Amino acid sequence: MAILKRPIAIRILIFFLFSVNVHGFYLPGVAPQDFQMLPYSYYSLPYCRPEKIVDSAENLGEVLRGDRIENSPFVFKMRESQMCAAVCRVKLDKKSAKALKEKIVDEYRVNMILDNLPLVVPVQRPDQDNVVVYQHGFHVGLKGIFVGKKEEKYFIHNHLTFTVRFHRDIETDSSRIVGFEVKPFSIKHEYEGEWNEKTRLTTCDPHTKRAVTNSESPQEVEEGSEIIFTYDVDFQESEVKWASRWDTYLLMADDQIHWFSIVNSMMIVLFLSGMVAMIMLRTLYRDISNYNQLETHEEVLEETGWKLVHGDVFRPPENPELLCVYAGTGVQCFGMILVTMIFACLGFLSPSNRGGLMTAMLLLWVFMGLLAGYASSRLYKTLRGTEWKKIALRTAFMFPATVFVAFFVLNAIIWGQKSSGAVPFGTMFALVVLWFGISVPLVFIGSYIGFRKPALEDPVKTNKIPRQVPIQAWYMNPIFSILIGGILPFGAVFIELFFILTSIWLHQFYYIFGFLFIVFIILIITCAEITVVLCYFQLCSEDYQWWWRSYLTSGSSAVYLFLYAAFYFYTKLEITKLVSAILYFGYMLVVSYVFFVFTGAIGFYACFWFTRLIYSSVKID
Repeated sequence: MAILKRPIAIRILIFFLFSVNVHGFYLPGVAPQDFQMLPYSYYSLPYCRPEKIVDSAENLGEVLRGDRIENSPFVFKMRESQMCAAVCRVKLDKKSAKALKEKIVDEYRVNMILDNLPLVVPVQRPDQDNVVVYQHGFHVGLKGIFVGKKEEKYFIHNHLTFTVRFHRDIETDSSRIVGFEVKPFSIKHEYEGEWNEKTRLTTCDPHTKRAVTNSESPQEVEEGSEIIFTYDVDFQESEVKWASRWDTYLLMADDQIHWFSIVNSMMIVLFLSGMVAMIMLRTLYRDISNYNQLETHEEVLEETGWKLVHGDVFRPPENPELLCVYAGTGVQCFGMILVTMIFACLGFLSPSNRGGLMTAMLLLWVFMGLLAGYASSRLYKTLRGTEWKKIALRTAFMFPATVFVAFFVLNAIIWGQKSSGAVPFGTMFALVVLWFGISVPLVFIGSYIGFRKPALEDPVKTNKIPRQVPIQAWYMNPIFSILIGGILPFGAVFIELFFILTSIWLHQFYYIFGFLFIVFIILIITCAEITVVLCYFQLCSEDYQWWWRSYLTSGSSAVYLFLYAAFYFYTKLEITKLVSAILYFGYMLVVSYVFFVFTGAIGFYACFWFTRLIYSSVKID
């Protein structure tokens, strides 16, 4: 917490420039958003520079997000307003003019922070009166046409009117910053005589109280143009206390949409719960009672349905090693997401700690390697496996290596575009150290512990000769039933998914973790219940090959996640650059892969518990 007293100078830190070259999905009651891609350094454009550019230290999460924080030439004095303070004069050459035009066309914004608060531009919401939303950062410039002209011109925002809101302690007369806003203008400054540090502008003069209030005479961007950068600072006292200063940034004006999402998801859960209850309380109870009352072996053979496959239902599946690896990795993802959710709901992951969420998830993933090794090895031993070291090695490397290779390729593409969002080599090396130095040893430790545990005994004996699976109805076809099973889990999180994508791809805060945690619980229940229902129908059709299908049933929701991302891209976004499209689909493919592993593990363990429960209730001679 920073307590600032007059007349301490305040230096603004420049965030990165980021593109907003497309527009986002619109829901009734949801403000339109802009899409961001490929951040660039502020000083890659011909802006005024301080005497020495100093890079602020960023944590691991900030670096992975592409945040680069540098000092700026803007200097404030606490509670001392300024008018028309000149920063510098810049004359554009051909290269710098072209760079500015490109950023204006792509609608890039400049992001700044003051006392850890991000700079925002107040914008009147078009669909609601007297409602103001805050746009993060200001646009580099805009395009326009002079009256009577047909040629489109480019104009730069070279005058910034800052508003710094502060809360004053009456007893100590100390002040704390609680708000940071800006209104950008484009103005062609004029002056008399030769330019020097003491030159007075005729278009903006504090002595004559002439301030910049509009952009009627804008500053054009052309080769040879002379641009003078100026700014105003207005300090305004606020009743908002320091502890509540983030409320404005985190204001959720669309809570009705989130409630609608939860009600929609709850209806799906109630529907599935009703089906599971009917199966468990009526069908299964009746079947088990009747089956246990049969007196002769001939009567048992005349029975049909799930009871007939008791001698094959626990037969190890094809490629059991791979199933164990994915089950263990799913447990690792589940543990990481669950603990992150709990920390976020308790308020430990504040948005003021930039990169904190990313850092927490990465470290939790590393330490959850212990659970991954334990789960994969324990399941491997249950499936009568003996080479636990091989399973541990595959668990430690298969999923992380896939994600790391994809991340490395995408980062190379960003680096090729000379974007500041590219992760430095040192950070990549740090990730490898975390992987090999902490995660891999923990996976082996977990595998060793899990393999030493006694194997779970099957409730019924497995026949030596596999039973032939009868011809299935068309609706029990594996591909069809798997794809059908993924619809409901995706439907349960569909609406909230829009806001999550907004937080991933836009420079927006997502801090409604209470809603997200409820949706997370609903997703777990939905994945478990739909898998149990379809597993029961499969066993009733005398098909005992449920192992992989249970994983793929709930995991197929990732297919719909990626299809929705593609739909979002082609119908709601206006991306024309190939590099941006590759990055979008590349990262969404990684996200979908993580979602597949996570949801697949939930469905698998739910079905694993379900089969052991029902067959342990049947008496077999």
